[in-house]
Amino acid sequence: MLSVDQVFVRRGAALTLQDVSLSLAPNRTLAVVGESGAGKSTLISAVLGLVPCTSGQITWANAPVRSCRRALVLQEPRSAFNPRLSLRRSVMEPVVAQGKAADPARLDTLCRGLEIPPDLLERSPMQVSVGQAQRVGILRALIAAPPFVLFDEPLSALDAVTQKHTARLIAELQREEGFAALIVTHDLGYAAAFSDDIAVLRDGRIEELNASQAFVEAPQTVYGRTLRDAAFALGALERVA
Repeated sequence: MLSVDQVFVRRGAALTLQDVSLSLAPNRTLAVVGESGAGKSTLISAVLGLVPCTSGQITWANAPVRSCRRALVLQEPRSAFNPRLSLRRSVMEPVVAQGKAADPARLDTLCRGLEIPPDLLERSPMQVSVGQAQRVGILRALIAAPPFVLFDEPLSALDAVTQKHTARLIAELQREEGFAALIVTHDLGYAAAFSDDIAVLRDGRIEELNASQAFVEAPQTVYGRTLRDAAFALGALERVA
């Protein structure tokens, strides 16, 4: 269980997170949505242990989150890889870092689940499409079987068709692997279709936290309703659902 308990984060003179509390259980997905500058990136950095909490705490299974194995999927897939390494070497880095031996069977299983041809891993990041690179990024995140995975705008660099396909692959793998997923996104359609719960972040605070379907049907706050109505107007909810 991931627990974010009354977390404040100060950067310089500004509080970028204020009294943020969230929880996330295994095999569940929580989407954090909000406008640019709402504090979404700071929240991911805090969960990863890259920025300290001014107060409050973040734990996994009642232990400091920095001691837990966790993985991150970035929004710019090709730039997330070392251009001098083959994709295979990059994918296996988490396993090597833990001092474990490679498990060819697990690699093959995940490649099949993500529809990654085996020979694709012999290429460099710039020799594959953005959509392929994003699937390889998900492969790298899952290869060492982390208990929870953070997704930072995982679909934003993809075209609409690839977005739908990648979102469904993530959901299918989560059902098989059982990891907890924290998705930070501005795409309310994606959040509504593929998360269990939605947290609305505004100016570093949790404005609203609700089950995804309940949020779509009846947001609890004026700001949440504004986001929901804008997504409907843009056709985002219908497009992803």
